[in-house]
Amino acid sequence: MRTINQFFSKIREINQRYAKPTVEMSRGVKFSLAVLRVYLFLLVVLMVYKFITVINVV
Repeated sequence: MRTINQFFSKIREINQRYAKPTVEMSRGVKFSLAVLRVYLFLLVVLMVYKFITVINVV
């Protein structure tokens, strides 16, 4: 039990250390990441739509 608690405390310590990113991003990088996020969201929506339409045909 003590080993598990130590493991979780180590994970909490790591999460606290990296909670705030230290890397500075330019506007171009932020814009690119936002566009990528929207693109991936649209891909997921299209996959769900295709899945639903295939199920409804059967």
